[in-house]
Amino acid sequence: MADPRFFHTAPPKPLAELAEIAEATLAPGTDPGRLIEDIATLEAAGAAHISFLGNRKYVPAFQASKAGACLVEPALADKAPSGMAILLCAKPRRGFARIATAFHPELAADSGIHPSAVIDPSAEIGPGCRIEAHVVIGPGVTIAAGTRIGANSVIERGVSLGENCIIGANVTLSYCLIGDRVLIAAGAVIGNTGFGYDLDPSGRVKVPHLGRVLIGDDVEIGANATVDRGSGPDTVIGRGTVIDNLVMIAHNVQIGEGCIIAAQNGIAGSARLGNYVTFAGQVGVANHAKVGDGVVAAGQTGITNDVESGAIVGGTPAMPIREWRRLVGMQRLMLKKRQVNKDNGE
Repeated sequence: MADPRFFHTAPPKPLAELAEIAEATLAPGTDPGRLIEDIATLEAAGAAHISFLGNRKYVPAFQASKAGACLVEPALADKAPSGMAILLCAKPRRGFARIATAFHPELAADSGIHPSAVIDPSAEIGPGCRIEAHVVIGPGVTIAAGTRIGANSVIERGVSLGENCIIGANVTLSYCLIGDRVLIAAGAVIGNTGFGYDLDPSGRVKVPHLGRVLIGDDVEIGANATVDRGSGPDTVIGRGTVIDNLVMIAHNVQIGEGCIIAAQNGIAGSARLGNYVTFAGQVGVANHAKVGDGVVAAGQTGITNDVESGAIVGGTPAMPIREWRRLVGMQRLMLKKRQVNKDNGE
């Protein structure tokens, strides 16, 4: 139940339409014309709402829910309370997300350029773009059709933005080429110089960073994330990768397609991630480490060496997840034995 001050709500929809949106099937006996007004959680839903059951531990909440309809895996449908319309769905959470989008579509922003924006005459702005207050766009910038730039953002010289991108407020873009449908949230900094120095007892010399940041189509970068440009080779983020808030990606890093990188990750210089890598929160990757396709890293994993494709790792230094869990279990057992010995005066 979204706050109408912030979110548009579409008109009520019949269950048959919602089932089609969610790629679900109506349970036998369900009225396909029954109208649903909105989405809601199992606990908050009423007769006019649709919810979902995506985890068995919420079965009690499901059984007590007053929701008028619910997306459910077929194996759990028999636990539904009386009167609840059931939409059978192999992936209830995904189906619910699609329905939520249908009920609360993002309204298209009006195009136009705010009079306070400062745009270099050599910049090229495509049709249907929206440039908000106090945006600064430098020389040689190209912004393709339908892209939106949030207030106070700075697009520096030569940057290229593809079609239908969304750039949040207070974003800084430099030395980067960005594909289509890219979302960069508020406060992100893309293309800053990397952290590279040559050090000896006489002092330090900063290494010039003459590379770029290349961002593929359909990438999302969260609030206050930073992506440094390369020092010679480019920093690359592959198509469809999703990067959470407060993530640091250093110079020369290469990230493949379809990766998911959660908040507070730090990826050091020249590290390489394959396709479809998943990192939980606060994962750290050492410089030059190579992470293969499909790797999954648990929260706070420290990756100091190469990780082969398909591995699931945890701990610091990273190790197979089962070994890490056994190690943690052994440490707890040792602490427990130590406490018992202490209590016995040994």
